[in-house]
Amino acid sequence: MASNLETLVTVFGGSGFIGRSVVRALCKREYRVRVAVRRPELAGHLQPLGRVGQIHAVQANLRYPTSVEAAMRDSHVAINLVGILAPGGAQTFDAVQARGAGAVAKAAAAAGARMVHVSAIGADENSLSAYARSKAAGEQAVRSAVPSATILRPSVVFGPEDQFTNRFAALARLSPALPLIGGGVNRMQPVYVGDVARAVADAVDGKAKAGATYELGGPEVLTMREIMEIILDITERKRMLIPLPFGLAQLQALFLQFAPGALKLTPDQVVLLRSDNVVSDAAKAAGLTLEGLGIAPDSMEAIAPQYLWRFRAAGQFQRNGA
Repeated sequence: MASNLETLVTVFGGSGFIGRSVVRALCKREYRVRVAVRRPELAGHLQPLGRVGQIHAVQANLRYPTSVEAAMRDSHVAINLVGILAPGGAQTFDAVQARGAGAVAKAAAAAGARMVHVSAIGADENSLSAYARSKAAGEQAVRSAVPSATILRPSVVFGPEDQFTNRFAALARLSPALPLIGGGVNRMQPVYVGDVARAVADAVDGKAKAGATYELGGPEVLTMREIMEIILDITERKRMLIPLPFGLAQLQALFLQFAPGALKLTPDQVVLLRSDNVVSDAAKAAGLTLEGLGIAPDSMEAIAPQYLWRFRAAGQFQRNGA
């Protein structure tokens, strides 16, 4: 049997939140991993995830197809994880998540490589959200170049370095109240980053159906209010949850889109919160889910306490109920 060390996997966006978990999962399965990022000198944190020489970082920018082609040279599998939550400068939704995904797919096709593309639940070419439209355009570009590509659509992803649970826990540390945009009734199916990474690695292993689109969600469907309550319970903070109408949230986002850190909120993110973000019944019926891959997903309540403790008043030294 051939060793996975003979297989070179190029991971675009491998130094990010989801990327580091994907690289770790691939290294555990003994693949050789080439990490293609804009700033390879800032990807040193990945080296301890594998053996000596198993991980190699190279420069690539999805806005420049020639750099993508160079990163794909001699690769057997391409994984595209590159995505942005808000545009900035030349890094627009269309440039990164639509044309960029197409550039990776074309390079994979030219190299004769298989491809795994990570998109998002809610990708829709008719959406009012520019983020969702660009995700749909990216999927279409990938399918056009590599029809056999496996597309994974996760719901909102949580984990130690996320910009979701950490963001609201940080807000709770700063503010006496937390906003519930649209009343906090929109539903999500938070999925653990480790489970997403395992799904990506399974697709690389060939366990996923070629040309299929999988929807990845956690074991629970939660409203935004329920998610906030879980975060407050874990961090042992009491904060008011204030319903904020979509219209007012949209107005505030016009200014908060320029705010730093956890305070940042864009108009497009408000639009996204108008829709549920859950695994569809069609995906469940077809077995195109984590469970269909044989993965039992972990819940937020089981995982988040392992890293959100730092937002408690006394951190790891906080006494229960104190």
